[in-house]
Amino acid sequence: MVSKLLAVLTSLKLTVLCLAVAVILVFIGTIAQVDQGLYRAQELYFKSFLIYWPGTGFPVFPGGYTVGTVLLVNLLAAHGKRFQFSRKKFGIFLTHVGLILLLLGQLFTDLLSRESALHFEEGESKNYSVDFRKNELALIDRSDKRTETIVSVPESLLDEGAVLKDDRLPFRVRVHQHWPNLDVRMPNPHNEKPTGFFAPTADRGGRVWIRPRPSETAMDQRDNPGATIELLVGERSLGTWFVSTLLKPSPLDFDNRKYDVVLRHRRYYEPFSLTLIKATHDVYKGTEVPKNFSSRVRLLNPETRVDRETLIYMNYPLRYGGLTFYQHQMAANEMVTQSGLLPSSTLQVVRNPTWLTPYLACLLVGAGLIIQFAIHLVGFLRKQRTKVRPGTAPPSGGRSKRTAQDRR
Repeated sequence: MVSKLLAVLTSLKLTVLCLAVAVILVFIGTIAQVDQGLYRAQELYFKSFLIYWPGTGFPVFPGGYTVGTVLLVNLLAAHGKRFQFSRKKFGIFLTHVGLILLLLGQLFTDLLSRESALHFEEGESKNYSVDFRKNELALIDRSDKRTETIVSVPESLLDEGAVLKDDRLPFRVRVHQHWPNLDVRMPNPHNEKPTGFFAPTADRGGRVWIRPRPSETAMDQRDNPGATIELLVGERSLGTWFVSTLLKPSPLDFDNRKYDVVLRHRRYYEPFSLTLIKATHDVYKGTEVPKNFSSRVRLLNPETRVDRETLIYMNYPLRYGGLTFYQHQMAANEMVTQSGLLPSSTLQVVRNPTWLTPYLACLLVGAGLIIQFAIHLVGFLRKQRTKVRPGTAPPSGGRSKRTAQDRR
């Protein structure tokens, strides 16, 4: 049984099958981006082990993680069974190491990398960035004027009927309803209900009208979810809140402490802060074509006593604390100034601890192929030198034999 399993895992047919499935998967995932968008297609087809038939939960095709895992196991098993290390096979060894590193690097990039945005106006300081796609329910204890205690719950846990509890909170959270994406309208002076909208069942969070809508598929758009939640102390209810990323935090006074209840874009806090000193938006003379976006920022880290200014502009990011800050968007032109708004800038914040692995993997694969080619080339040239060429004298044994025959 073990020998049969090993034979399957080391089979070249399995390699070809995985590559064929990968080609089909890329084709299906690329077509799906038209209706589902890039990020949704990545989650469903490439960052999953199985692809399910919509609405049934029935698996119909292997996902990207499954194909990558099987390819990795196949490569390791075949390498361990057939490969015997020697100088003549050193190039093949390097090539295999590069392929293994490429597969592992892609996996850890999916698991560990993170992209977020930091938006601030001139003079504003921030020590956090917000996720482009993910959201969270935050319960903020702001009783202390110097510090805030934040308990956040990922939106993925806001299932209808779920009861959430944390030891840092004196109450529990019960989820009544959750909408992945919706429109919100504030009441008009006549309190007329907009067409297609309805009022959520909640006595806190303000009176609003809401309308569920499909998830966004465009790369420059994001979902704005909403939910109705109830806070419980034992069996006693503190009230029902409607929360949304489109609404401000709702206050709560309980047990001589002040809380904020808010559904917001997920935040990533850092031990340092950035202050936007100057946002610059240059255009080519006589046109509205952007020439340069740049942000002069002040980096302050009290723990390491870092306090310096730096300039971030296109193709010149700031790298600090394992993060890379790229210039992403800018609102600092004359129209902004004439509108009475403060110039602002948005930085894209990238965390990718495995960013070097693709470069190293490609370097190893390229070096391995070159070395293996060089080994075969040198061996081939050596064989050519030892061959007998036309018109050259044969070895001494053959010459003496022919001489004896000639004498006879």
